[in-house]
Amino acid sequence: MSVLYDAVSIKKQSFFQMKDRRERQLDQAGQIILLVNKIRFDHPRMSAREIYFKINPQRMGRDKFEAFCFEHGYRVKKHKNFRITTDSSGVIRFPNLIKDLEVTGVNQVLVSDITYYEINGKFFYITLIMDLFNREIVGYSASKSLRTEETTLPALLLVKKSQGKAALDKTILHSDGGGQYYSNRFKDLTGCLKMDNSMTEESVLENSHAERLNGTIKNDYLYPYGPETFEALKKELKRAVYMYNNEKPHKALKDKSRRKMTPVQYRTAHSIDFENNSMSYFPKSTENHYQHQV
Repeated sequence: MSVLYDAVSIKKQSFFQMKDRRERQLDQAGQIILLVNKIRFDHPRMSAREIYFKINPQRMGRDKFEAFCFEHGYRVKKHKNFRITTDSSGVIRFPNLIKDLEVTGVNQVLVSDITYYEINGKFFYITLIMDLFNREIVGYSASKSLRTEETTLPALLLVKKSQGKAALDKTILHSDGGGQYYSNRFKDLTGCLKMDNSMTEESVLENSHAERLNGTIKNDYLYPYGPETFEALKKELKRAVYMYNNEKPHKALKDKSRRKMTPVQYRTAHSIDFENNSMSYFPKSTENHYQHQV
């Protein structure tokens, strides 16, 4: 390799810095496509330039962002019904490991997605990781950017903290095609935890549980809570996760008498042995504070 570096007149350190920048750009590009899809669903005729100022992506200027959107079919066409067309060529994807899979216990399948949350005209980002068996949110993060280090990494590290590394051996982590889920940093972490990466292959419906969870957390909790700053968003997201896990009965979770149960109740009723229970990532004072508010 040293001979190669000399041949192209580049230092080894410069080469790896360039490689790292390229990987970050690819990670961001993959997630931007999915994020623009979500924004256009809510705002069908929002222009690429307007979306740029909403997202404010790092390492991508306005003109480059507009060209990127146009290249991937996001130009708003006048007097025609807008249809999203996405070119996924060159995007890394893992096989869909949960198709037709029967989920029988916790830590078998985790599903995850990233969505946006707008405060005073500025976009922030929410990453959620949910256990598909009992619909419990086991990892989450709020961030100012789409960087892997601020989205999927802290959310998965929270899963590791609450569940324990041993419990995640062979766990499937299923997501859409966002760059944060196939970045080298995220793959290093899932590899260290011995988890299996899985992704949607044809349709976002293959990650419908995570998509619905996004809507529930935003519409049923965050919008009513009304955070007005990023710090408030982080606080209210933590509160929303606790309420969802412990206080909200889920229609898909029922006991033998058909009574609806919360995710935590369902897990407890099935005598699942967690290394750390769902309260482990909430300080005791916070837990008591929220219980008193119900």
